Amino acid sequence: MTDTGLGADRIDTSKPHSARMYDYFLGGKDNYPVDVAAAEQVTSFFPAVSQMARTNRAFMHRASRLLAERGVRQFLDIGTGIPTEPNLHQIVQGIAPDARVVYADNDPIVLRHAEALLHSTPEGRTDYIQADVREPAKILSAARESLDFSQPIGLSLVALLHLVADKDEPARIVRELLEPLAPGSYLTLSHATGDFDPETWERVVEVYRKGGTDAQVRSRAEFSAFFTGLELVDPGVVLAASWHPELGAPQGGEEIPLYVGVALKP
Repeated sequence: MTDTGLGADRIDTSKPHSARMYDYFLGGKDNYPVDVAAAEQVTSFFPAVSQMARTNRAFMHRASRLLAERGVRQFLDIGTGIPTEPNLHQIVQGIAPDARVVYADNDPIVLRHAEALLHSTPEGRTDYIQADVREPAKILSAARESLDFSQPIGLSLVALLHLVADKDEPARIVRELLEPLAPGSYLTLSHATGDFDPETWERVVEVYRKGGTDAQVRSRAEFSAFFTGLELVDPGVVLAASWHPELGAPQGGEEIPLYVGVALKP
Protein backbone atom coordinates (compact mmCIF):
# COMPACT_ATOMS: atom_id res chain seq x y z
CA MET A 1 0.00 0.00 0.00
CA THR A 2 1.44 3.34 -1.04
CA ASP A 3 0.72 6.91 0.06
CA THR A 4 2.11 9.39 -2.46
CA GLY A 5 2.27 12.21 0.05
CA LEU A 6 -0.76 14.23 -1.08
CA GLY A 7 -2.08 14.76 2.45
CA ALA A 8 -4.40 11.82 1.95
CA ASP A 9 -4.75 10.92 5.63
CA ARG A 10 -7.18 13.78 6.34
CA ILE A 11 -10.88 13.24 5.63
CA ASP A 12 -12.64 16.52 4.89
CA THR A 13 -16.28 16.24 5.92
CA SER A 14 -17.00 19.90 5.23
CA LYS A 15 -17.57 19.37 1.52
CA PRO A 16 -18.85 16.46 -0.56
CA HIS A 17 -16.51 14.05 -2.29
CA SER A 18 -17.36 12.31 -5.55
CA ALA A 19 -16.30 8.86 -4.28
CA ARG A 20 -18.56 9.12 -1.26
CA MET A 21 -21.44 10.42 -3.38
CA TYR A 22 -20.93 7.47 -5.72
CA ASP A 23 -21.03 5.16 -2.70
CA TYR A 24 -24.37 6.73 -1.73
CA PHE A 25 -25.74 6.23 -5.25
CA LEU A 26 -24.79 2.54 -4.98
CA GLY A 27 -26.60 2.23 -1.65
CA GLY A 28 -23.45 2.25 0.48
CA LYS A 29 -22.99 3.58 4.02
CA ASP A 30 -19.53 5.18 3.71
CA ASN A 31 -20.65 8.75 3.29
CA TYR A 32 -21.31 11.84 5.39
CA PRO A 33 -24.30 14.21 5.62
CA VAL A 34 -22.62 16.65 3.25
CA ASP A 35 -22.24 13.87 0.67
CA VAL A 36 -25.85 12.78 1.12
CA ALA A 37 -27.12 16.33 0.68
CA ALA A 38 -25.19 16.81 -2.57
CA ALA A 39 -26.17 13.36 -3.85
CA GLU A 40 -29.84 13.99 -3.14
CA GLN A 41 -29.63 17.29 -4.99
CA VAL A 42 -28.18 15.47 -8.00
CA THR A 43 -30.98 12.89 -7.71
CA SER A 44 -33.58 15.66 -7.75
CA PHE A 45 -32.23 16.79 -11.12
CA PHE A 46 -31.50 13.33 -12.54
CA PRO A 47 -33.54 10.60 -10.77
CA ALA A 48 -31.80 7.79 -12.69
CA VAL A 49 -28.38 8.60 -11.18
CA SER A 50 -28.37 5.51 -8.91
CA GLN A 51 -29.21 3.33 -11.89
CA MET A 52 -26.41 5.07 -13.77
CA ALA A 53 -23.95 4.17 -10.99
CA ARG A 54 -25.03 0.53 -11.16
CA THR A 55 -24.80 0.60 -14.96
CA ASN A 56 -21.26 1.93 -14.72
CA ARG A 57 -20.29 -0.71 -12.17
CA ALA A 58 -21.70 -3.46 -14.35
CA PHE A 59 -19.72 -2.16 -17.33
CA MET A 60 -16.51 -2.31 -15.27
CA HIS A 61 -17.27 -5.94 -14.46
CA ARG A 62 -17.85 -6.85 -18.12
CA ALA A 63 -14.80 -4.96 -19.41
CA SER A 64 -12.50 -6.46 -16.79
CA ARG A 65 -13.83 -9.93 -17.56
CA LEU A 66 -13.23 -9.45 -21.29
CA LEU A 67 -9.62 -8.34 -20.76
CA ALA A 68 -8.89 -11.22 -18.41
CA GLU A 69 -10.34 -13.61 -20.97
CA ARG A 70 -8.04 -12.00 -23.57
CA GLY A 71 -5.01 -12.82 -21.45
CA VAL A 72 -4.39 -9.56 -19.57
CA ARG A 73 -2.91 -10.40 -16.16
CA GLN A 74 -2.13 -6.92 -14.80
CA PHE A 75 -4.54 -4.07 -14.08
CA LEU A 76 -4.17 -0.45 -12.95
CA ASP A 77 -7.52 0.93 -11.78
CA ILE A 78 -7.50 4.69 -11.11
CA GLY A 79 -10.48 6.28 -9.39
CA THR A 80 -11.29 3.03 -7.64
CA GLY A 81 -13.88 4.39 -5.24
CA ILE A 82 -15.04 2.89 -1.97
CA PRO A 83 -14.89 -0.93 -2.20
CA THR A 84 -18.11 -2.49 -3.47
CA GLU A 85 -18.13 -6.22 -4.14
CA PRO A 86 -17.33 -7.64 -6.54
CA ASN A 87 -14.29 -5.44 -6.95
CA LEU A 88 -12.12 -5.55 -10.07
CA HIS A 89 -9.58 -7.97 -8.57
CA GLN A 90 -12.36 -10.40 -7.65
CA ILE A 91 -13.57 -10.39 -11.24
CA VAL A 92 -10.19 -10.91 -12.89
CA GLN A 93 -8.71 -13.27 -10.30
CA GLY A 94 -11.82 -15.40 -10.65
CA ILE A 95 -10.68 -15.97 -14.24
CA ALA A 96 -6.91 -15.75 -13.74
CA PRO A 97 -5.89 -16.35 -10.09
CA ASP A 98 -2.39 -15.02 -10.82
CA ALA A 99 -3.65 -11.58 -11.91
CA ARG A 100 -2.10 -8.49 -10.32
CA VAL A 101 -4.22 -5.41 -9.59
CA VAL A 102 -3.16 -1.96 -8.41
CA TYR A 103 -5.88 0.42 -7.26
CA ALA A 104 -5.55 4.21 -6.92
CA ASP A 105 -7.88 6.83 -5.48
CA ASN A 106 -7.59 10.27 -3.89
CA ASP A 107 -10.28 9.97 -1.20
CA PRO A 108 -8.77 9.13 2.21
CA ILE A 109 -11.90 7.21 3.19
CA VAL A 110 -11.00 4.73 0.43
CA LEU A 111 -7.62 4.29 2.14
CA ARG A 112 -9.46 3.32 5.34
CA HIS A 113 -11.22 0.58 3.43
CA ALA A 114 -8.25 -0.46 1.32
CA GLU A 115 -7.82 -3.75 3.18
CA ALA A 116 -10.96 -4.92 1.40
CA LEU A 117 -9.10 -4.32 -1.87
CA LEU A 118 -6.03 -6.26 -0.77
CA HIS A 119 -7.54 -9.71 -0.29
CA SER A 120 -5.77 -11.26 -3.23
CA THR A 121 -5.62 -14.87 -4.27
CA PRO A 122 -2.39 -16.57 -3.12
CA GLU A 123 -1.19 -16.65 -6.72
CA GLY A 124 -1.95 -13.01 -7.48
CA ARG A 125 -1.41 -9.64 -5.88
CA THR A 126 -3.38 -6.49 -5.08
CA ASP A 127 -2.02 -3.14 -3.92
CA TYR A 128 -3.43 0.32 -3.24
CA ILE A 129 -2.02 3.77 -4.05
CA GLN A 130 -3.39 6.89 -2.39
CA ALA A 131 -3.00 9.42 -5.21
CA ASP A 132 -4.76 11.84 -7.53
CA VAL A 133 -5.11 11.13 -11.25
CA ARG A 134 -3.82 14.65 -11.95
CA GLU A 135 -0.34 13.47 -10.94
CA PRO A 136 0.10 10.48 -13.27
CA ALA A 137 3.88 10.30 -12.77
CA LYS A 138 3.40 9.52 -9.08
CA ILE A 139 0.84 6.82 -9.84
CA LEU A 140 3.07 5.20 -12.44
CA SER A 141 6.10 5.27 -10.16
CA ALA A 142 4.19 3.57 -7.35
CA ALA A 143 2.53 1.07 -9.70
CA ARG A 144 5.94 -0.10 -10.93
CA GLU A 145 6.50 -1.63 -7.51
CA SER A 146 3.75 -4.17 -8.24
CA LEU A 147 3.33 -4.35 -12.01
CA ASP A 148 5.71 -5.40 -14.79
CA PHE A 149 5.57 -2.59 -17.34
CA SER A 150 7.22 -4.78 -19.98
CA GLN A 151 3.97 -6.81 -20.09
CA PRO A 152 0.44 -5.67 -21.02
CA ILE A 153 -1.59 -3.78 -18.42
CA GLY A 154 -5.30 -3.02 -18.37
CA LEU A 155 -5.62 0.68 -17.47
CA SER A 156 -9.05 1.65 -16.13
CA LEU A 157 -10.37 5.18 -15.62
CA VAL A 158 -14.00 4.30 -15.08
CA ALA A 159 -16.37 7.19 -14.30
CA LEU A 160 -13.34 9.36 -13.59
CA LEU A 161 -12.58 11.71 -16.49
CA HIS A 162 -15.91 13.53 -16.10
CA LEU A 163 -14.43 14.67 -12.76
CA VAL A 164 -11.41 16.22 -14.52
CA ALA A 165 -11.94 19.62 -16.13
CA ASP A 166 -10.38 20.67 -19.42
CA LYS A 167 -8.04 23.02 -17.55
CA ASP A 168 -6.37 19.94 -16.03
CA GLU A 169 -5.80 18.48 -19.50
CA PRO A 170 -7.42 15.05 -19.18
CA ALA A 171 -6.23 14.02 -22.65
CA ARG A 172 -2.63 14.71 -21.59
CA ILE A 173 -3.18 12.70 -18.40
CA VAL A 174 -4.45 9.73 -20.41
CA ARG A 175 -1.47 9.96 -22.80
CA GLU A 176 1.01 10.10 -19.92
CA LEU A 177 -0.56 7.08 -18.26
CA LEU A 178 -0.57 5.10 -21.51
CA GLU A 179 2.90 6.08 -22.75
CA PRO A 180 4.97 3.65 -20.62
CA LEU A 181 2.55 0.74 -21.01
CA ALA A 182 3.59 -2.16 -23.20
CA PRO A 183 1.93 -2.87 -26.56
CA GLY A 184 -1.02 -5.15 -25.96
CA SER A 185 -2.21 -3.02 -23.04
CA TYR A 186 -5.79 -1.78 -22.92
CA LEU A 187 -7.58 1.42 -21.90
CA THR A 188 -11.06 1.15 -20.34
CA LEU A 189 -13.11 4.34 -19.98
CA SER A 190 -16.64 5.39 -19.07
CA HIS A 191 -17.92 8.96 -19.04
CA ALA A 192 -21.19 10.81 -18.36
CA THR A 193 -22.57 12.87 -21.22
CA GLY A 194 -24.97 15.75 -21.61
CA ASP A 195 -25.66 14.88 -25.25
CA PHE A 196 -29.28 13.90 -24.60
CA ASP A 197 -30.30 16.41 -21.91
CA PRO A 198 -27.79 19.25 -21.65
CA GLU A 199 -29.85 21.41 -19.28
CA THR A 200 -30.16 18.65 -16.68
CA TRP A 201 -26.47 17.91 -16.83
CA GLU A 202 -25.58 21.57 -16.44
CA ARG A 203 -27.44 21.44 -13.11
CA VAL A 204 -25.74 18.20 -12.07
CA VAL A 205 -22.30 19.51 -12.94
CA GLU A 206 -22.96 22.66 -10.94
CA VAL A 207 -23.66 20.58 -7.80
CA TYR A 208 -20.25 18.95 -8.10
CA ARG A 209 -18.50 22.24 -8.84
CA LYS A 210 -20.07 23.93 -5.82
CA GLY A 211 -18.70 21.06 -3.74
CA GLY A 212 -15.21 21.61 -5.07
CA THR A 213 -15.09 18.95 -7.82
CA ASP A 214 -14.36 20.19 -11.34
CA ALA A 215 -16.96 18.01 -13.03
CA GLN A 216 -17.43 18.25 -16.79
CA VAL A 217 -19.61 16.06 -19.00
CA ARG A 218 -18.49 15.59 -22.60
CA SER A 219 -19.94 14.75 -25.99
CA ARG A 220 -19.45 11.47 -27.81
CA ALA A 221 -16.82 13.10 -30.03
CA GLU A 222 -14.95 14.53 -27.04
CA PHE A 223 -15.03 11.17 -25.26
CA SER A 224 -13.92 9.29 -28.38
CA ALA A 225 -10.87 11.55 -28.63
CA PHE A 226 -9.41 9.95 -25.49
CA PHE A 227 -8.86 6.80 -27.58
CA THR A 228 -6.76 8.55 -30.24
CA GLY A 229 -3.99 6.26 -31.46
CA LEU A 230 -5.61 3.14 -30.00
CA GLU A 231 -7.63 0.34 -31.58
CA LEU A 232 -11.17 0.29 -30.22
CA VAL A 233 -12.61 -3.07 -29.28
CA ASP A 234 -15.97 -3.74 -30.96
CA PRO A 235 -18.55 -2.25 -30.71
CA GLY A 236 -16.45 0.91 -30.23
CA VAL A 237 -17.76 3.92 -28.34
CA VAL A 238 -21.35 3.20 -27.32
CA LEU A 239 -23.75 3.72 -24.45
CA ALA A 240 -22.97 1.36 -21.59
CA ALA A 241 -25.99 -0.88 -22.02
CA SER A 242 -24.89 -1.72 -25.59
CA TRP A 243 -21.34 -2.79 -24.69
CA HIS A 244 -21.09 -6.62 -24.72
CA PRO A 245 -24.29 -7.35 -22.79
CA GLU A 246 -23.58 -11.06 -23.28
CA LEU A 247 -20.81 -10.76 -20.67
CA GLY A 248 -23.21 -9.84 -17.87
CA ALA A 249 -26.32 -7.86 -17.03
CA PRO A 250 -25.86 -4.21 -18.13
CA GLN A 251 -28.06 -2.99 -15.19
CA GLY A 252 -29.53 -0.17 -17.24
CA GLY A 253 -31.23 0.71 -20.48
CA GLU A 254 -30.25 2.78 -23.47
CA GLU A 255 -31.51 5.89 -21.71
CA ILE A 256 -28.56 5.94 -19.30
CA PRO A 257 -26.27 8.74 -20.61
CA LEU A 258 -22.95 6.98 -20.08
CA TYR A 259 -20.51 6.46 -22.94
CA VAL A 260 -18.03 3.61 -22.63
CA GLY A 261 -15.18 2.11 -24.60
CA VAL A 262 -12.24 -0.27 -24.41
CA ALA A 263 -9.23 0.05 -26.70
CA LEU A 264 -5.99 -1.78 -27.40
CA LYS A 265 -2.59 -0.11 -27.45
CA PRO A 266 -0.97 -1.50 -30.62
